[in-house]
Amino acid sequence: MLDRMVAGQIADKPHTALRDGNGRLRHEECLTREGFDGPYTILYHVDRPHIAAPSPATHGWEIPDTNPRTLGRSLTSPADEHRRPEPAGAHATTYDQPRPLARRHYRSQELPRRGGPPVDARAPLLFNDDLVVSILHPDAPDPVYFSNGDGDDLFFVLEGGGLLRSALGDLPFETNDYVFVPKGLLHRFIPNDGPQTWLSIECAAGFGLPAHWRNGVGQLRMDAPYSHRDFRRPTFGGPRDEGLRELVVKRAGAFHGFRYPHAPLDVVGWDGAVYPWVFPMLRFAPRVGLTHLPPTVHGTFTARGALISSFVPRPLDFHPQAIPCPYPHASVDCDEILLYCAGSFTSRRGVGVGSLSHHPAGIIHGPHPGAYEGSLGARVTDELAVMLDTTAPLEATRLCRSVEDPDYHASFA
Repeated sequence: MLDRMVAGQIADKPHTALRDGNGRLRHEECLTREGFDGPYTILYHVDRPHIAAPSPATHGWEIPDTNPRTLGRSLTSPADEHRRPEPAGAHATTYDQPRPLARRHYRSQELPRRGGPPVDARAPLLFNDDLVVSILHPDAPDPVYFSNGDGDDLFFVLEGGGLLRSALGDLPFETNDYVFVPKGLLHRFIPNDGPQTWLSIECAAGFGLPAHWRNGVGQLRMDAPYSHRDFRRPTFGGPRDEGLRELVVKRAGAFHGFRYPHAPLDVVGWDGAVYPWVFPMLRFAPRVGLTHLPPTVHGTFTARGALISSFVPRPLDFHPQAIPCPYPHASVDCDEILLYCAGSFTSRRGVGVGSLSHHPAGIIHGPHPGAYEGSLGARVTDELAVMLDTTAPLEATRLCRSVEDPDYHASFA
């Protein structure tokens, strides 16, 4: 949550009457967090927002179970029967076959590009009780509206772009953007033409900006690595009828279909602090020190049990004897994954754009042989990467294991 926005027509005071020119009452909707104790947004609808009924029509539009603990049957729209994937259960984690502790590298760029609309495209790779990390390659707009009742969604657009549409307005995004969709918000994605690769992090609870970057009134501090100006917010355009009436709601890993008798995007105005936004990663202002700073200075977003960090092009340490390459460190309290996005990854060999490294808690990790010594004298880095640290161990789905680099752990010898 960033700050309060206001758009369109709203009542003078919450929970009081707002009427149109003919005296017809508008219908108030409160989208709240933490029960009624957290941030909230109030929307004013032309029609009642809570009358969507369970929809038999959604038996023809069913989407894969993206809960990697269950990974039930995998379903698609009848219009897409030709691309029906193998049963998602084939990707389920085999808990009866624990793997040895090791540094791991997954070549997500080698995954098949399943395509389809974003609502139907996530391929879960790594997960724990706090989050699910997926890759998706959407190539069609969502034909339904979607509301995720299981958590907030953060996407990183490694390739491509498009438009996020909701009752709060339109929000365009492009390559190297983070896209945030708050829990429970009715929305749909409209990808641009061309190749798309998105990283998805579904966060069960607690998503936000690190508290230490805010001052006492919630404003981003002047020494924060970004400002309120760096975030793009939705552009409100008033009520819209796209001819769509179907809504898919995800809850407890299951998907439920509903149908509206009217256009759901019928909002005439709203105000509040719960809304989607876009943050271009390259607007992140990196910290530089006399010697190598810990990776927490790159912290960009937080969630329950997780820190999401952004590594962007920057000058390196300026002590005459500084070793700019990350030092070997023992991850005794967290798992670390890194998505390599662009640039030269001088601390790693054999990784490329789309690679996911996974260094689990309990084992020392660091740069590949020669990288530590070879970094002496380096003054700049052009790397672009997303890092995720989690306090609970991450497990890999079978799909993730299918693109694992078997030689990665031994490559540090």
